[in-house]
Amino acid sequence: MDKQISYHAPADSAALSVSDRPPGEAATWKDFVALTKPGILRSNLIAVFAGFWLASQWQLDYLKLVLTLVGTVLIMASSCVFNNYFDRDLDTKMARTKNRALPIGKLSPRTVLWYAVILGITGAAVLFSFSGGLAGIFGLVGMFVYVIIYTLWLKRTSTWSTSIGAISGAMPPVIGYVAASGNIDLGALLIFALLFLWQPPHFWALGIRRVEEYRAAGFPLLPVVKGIPRTKLQMIPYLVLLIPIPILMYVFDYTGIWFLVIGTALSAAWLLMALKGISSKEEEANEIWAKKVFLFSVNYLTIALIVMILDTVRL
Repeated sequence: MDKQISYHAPADSAALSVSDRPPGEAATWKDFVALTKPGILRSNLIAVFAGFWLASQWQLDYLKLVLTLVGTVLIMASSCVFNNYFDRDLDTKMARTKNRALPIGKLSPRTVLWYAVILGITGAAVLFSFSGGLAGIFGLVGMFVYVIIYTLWLKRTSTWSTSIGAISGAMPPVIGYVAASGNIDLGALLIFALLFLWQPPHFWALGIRRVEEYRAAGFPLLPVVKGIPRTKLQMIPYLVLLIPIPILMYVFDYTGIWFLVIGTALSAAWLLMALKGISSKEEEANEIWAKKVFLFSVNYLTIALIVMILDTVRL
C-alpha cells in the first residue's frame, strides 16, 4: 500500500471570502469571456469538429456542423462558468487563479450564476433542436459530470477527480460524432476513448508542476495525496492504452494509413517520454520533466485530431 501524503488547506483567518471582499473595478466583456475559459473551448471545438468529420467521412452537412459547434461551445462555456462560480473561494488560494474576476470582486456571484444558467439553457436548446437528441443528451451528460460530479464533489474529496472528470472532457467529439451519424457505434467509442485516455496524464503532468499550489489550496490531487512517484506510475496505463486507438481506427476503416502511423508514433513517443522520467526524484528534474510531458500532451492532441480529420478521406 502506498503511504498517503497529508494535505490541508492553509488556515488563514485573515483571508477574505469572495462575498466579503470590497467591490473592485467594473467588469468588462473580457471578464465574461475569461469566465468561459477560452483555451478549453478552443481545444474542445477541434474535438467536436473531428468527431463530426469522422462520422461524416467528408460528406458534410455544413449547417448542422456549425450549429453543433455553437451548441457545444455554449454547453462547455456554461460548464466552465459554473466551475468558476463554485470554485470562487478556492480560487483565492492559488496563484494562477486568484486574479480571476470573481476572486477579486469584479463580478458578483449572482451575475456569474445567471450567466452560466443562460449559456447552458441556450446551448442545450441548440443541440436538441438542430443536432439531434443524442447530441443534446451527451451535452448534458458532459455538463453534469463536470459541474456536479467533478467540481462539486470529487475535486474536493478524492484523487479520482481527474479520471472520472475525464468523462466530461471526452464528450465533445462524441457530440460531434452522434450529431453527424445519429447513432452510437464503435467509431464513437474509439474517439471517446482517445480523449478520455489523453486527459489524466495531461492533467497530472500539470499537477506535478504545480503540486505545492494544489497542496496549499487543499485540492486532493493525486500528486498531493499519493506523491509524485505514484502519479508518474499511474500515468503509464493510460498512455499504454492510447497506442491501440489509431490501430483500431485503421483496422475498422474509420481512418487511413496516415493516422495509423502518426497517431501510433505520437502515442509511443509520449509513453517513452513518461517512462524516461519515472526514476527521477529531484524536485527540479521532476518539474522539467513534467513541463515537457505537459507541452507534448497539448501538441499530441492537436496533431492527432488534425491528422484524423485529414485522413478520413476515401479515394
